[in-house]
Amino acid sequence: MESSSSSSSGSGLAARGDLRSALPFLPVALRGGALFWPPAAQEALRALALGPDVSRVASGDVLADALADLRLALALPALPPRAADGVALFFDDLLPRAHARGWFADVLPNLARHLLRLPELLEGHYARAGGGASGLRILGSQDAGMVLLSQELVAALLACALFCLFPTAGRSKASLPTINFDSLFAALSHNSRQSQEQKMRCLIHYFERVTDSTPTGFVSFERKVLPRRSVSDGVTYPDIDAWMKSSAPLCQFRVFSSGFIEDEEQEALEVDFANKYLGGGALSWGCVQEEIRFMINPELIVGMLFMACMEDNEAIEIVGAERFSQYMGLRTVNPTPASLYRYGSSFRFVGDYLDSKPFDSMGRRRTRIVAIDALDSPTMLQYESRGLLREVNKAFCGFLDQSKYQLSMKLFQDSSTKGKFPSISSDEYIGVSTGNWGCGAFGGNPEMKSMVQWIAASQALRPFVNYYTFEAASLERLDESDSVDITSRMDGWRVVAHAPRVLIPEAERRNTCGTFRLAASQSQTQW
Repeated sequence: MESSSSSSSGSGLAARGDLRSALPFLPVALRGGALFWPPAAQEALRALALGPDVSRVASGDVLADALADLRLALALPALPPRAADGVALFFDDLLPRAHARGWFADVLPNLARHLLRLPELLEGHYARAGGGASGLRILGSQDAGMVLLSQELVAALLACALFCLFPTAGRSKASLPTINFDSLFAALSHNSRQSQEQKMRCLIHYFERVTDSTPTGFVSFERKVLPRRSVSDGVTYPDIDAWMKSSAPLCQFRVFSSGFIEDEEQEALEVDFANKYLGGGALSWGCVQEEIRFMINPELIVGMLFMACMEDNEAIEIVGAERFSQYMGLRTVNPTPASLYRYGSSFRFVGDYLDSKPFDSMGRRRTRIVAIDALDSPTMLQYESRGLLREVNKAFCGFLDQSKYQLSMKLFQDSSTKGKFPSISSDEYIGVSTGNWGCGAFGGNPEMKSMVQWIAASQALRPFVNYYTFEAASLERLDESDSVDITSRMDGWRVVAHAPRVLIPEAERRNTCGTFRLAASQSQTQW
């Protein structure tokens, strides 16, 4: 390993396209074939690593000054005054005094020591990445691919975010979300919602855990794309005609009025009700489903460093993110504006969580989180063909495993195997765990979204959908829809619910009852 790492850190490192892509957004520099901290920043980190007796950083107020000096050493703009005030407020007033003393005496020096190893950790990462298929790089729009990071490197990158050390120039142009914690600190004002403090408590707890015992697993971040144009080795973006002609059987659909996606016991794709910018308001004011998930599984935040915003034919799948925190609070996913406020403001960090998920062959915990962004405030668009097509394809993109899909589809399309569908091995028995995606803050119809996700999961050959209604009154009879079917006609695609009228809004109900009809535009594109 030493020789491989040494070779990678030579001239080969400078030639790597993945590193060249990421380097403008990292706080380290490349010179002479090696990565390093600028001397002034390295000196400041070394002082922090020696503890408060040497660094004199024993309070939030002084820590804010130290972070300002670090940013100056990296030629970054000054730390915004409100962010500096937030650092001081959290560590000096909101965090219990004994807790803060332990933080400055032990956790902060350990984080500084870990940050000093960032160049070494990055060089080791690129050595393991070999040809670059999994190397850290910017994954922009339509750039399907995966980044595989060790949890040790993830911890160092998150420490950079905590210290607000990532360069921000060019991030907006590259359609990248915010990654530094300055906006989160700035939100910590005396009149802010308590949820902002609780979000910080989750993150501080994460840093305490990883400095006490460095995790040894891996986390993968995959950008999934349904190409608009035909490709030879994958599934393209289906049109209405393709959905009309599909004969895929509906998978098992189980409804749970209690329980939560993050507590899913079966191996499943756990849906992140995402913003098109990964993480949404996790590092600012947000505190609903996506933001809460990013607080209890903080390693998800690292994806915000290099994942550009999602377009309609894209999704992001993250495998291996460890959960570190327990939380409580009112959980409402079909809220009124008033209850949406209560949902976020009631969030509380309540203690440590020991993640017992097993590891896969790549060293990742078997936690699979898929980020899919729904239409925002779709009103009647969600009932029209273009809105439905956009939503079902967005979910399909997230649920699809391109590497296995083609082989299975050949069996579906072979007339000699009609009715004999491919068996699913225990290693591949990965369903979907979801709920009222795109409903709360985004204003979607939960009955509609439940059916859309079921159809998408079935077409992606997922064996089951576990649907958590969060006790939403509008979905009380959803579990009666066991006879829902998809039928195709020359003039349209229909979803028929024979039991309750779970899919049809009042404006769209017909006398024949139980039928939502999506008028299909005729197209010659085949799927």
